[in-house]
Amino acid sequence: MRLQDKVNKQVAPQMAKEQNVNRLSLSMINKIVVNSGIGPFRADKNTVELIKNDLIKITGQIPKKTISKKSISGFKVRINDHVGFVVTLRNKKMWDFLEKLINLSIPRIRDFKGLDEKGFDREGNYTFAIREHIIFPEIEQEDVTATWGLAVTIVFENSDIKLNKKFLDMIGMPIKKR
Repeated sequence: MRLQDKVNKQVAPQMAKEQNVNRLSLSMINKIVVNSGIGPFRADKNTVELIKNDLIKITGQIPKKTISKKSISGFKVRINDHVGFVVTLRNKKMWDFLEKLINLSIPRIRDFKGLDEKGFDREGNYTFAIREHIIFPEIEQEDVTATWGLAVTIVFENSDIKLNKKFLDMIGMPIKKR
């Protein structure tokens, strides 16, 4: 069963019944934001292009360049320097990415003990880091010259952290318990 179908047919009705609320007032995922900094690879244009192409393979969308807003001498960054890429996923691509992340990519992480539950911000959104992009099935490890990380933010419509955590547990996101 596809993840979106599972949410619509099993998870949402069960949460609505437990919370004794209307289905429309439940905590649902609004979008997923995938962010990657290019840091040490900034000077190497070929590697930056490889990062962009790998992000296209991973997310199915062309990433947007992120530009620095101010100079930071400690990081050797000037105003308007290219510092990374960001992709915002919604609707079908969002559900496809989340399903691939939960079922295929996260189990491939070395020494994985679960995602940290401290990743929730005060708005109820959940952010976690992936250290190596090679965990995704679209990336062929023979072609990889350098590994880089991603930050994945799951943005919810509701700001209730407990409900959002329960929702992620019910769809199979491996968040470790304290």
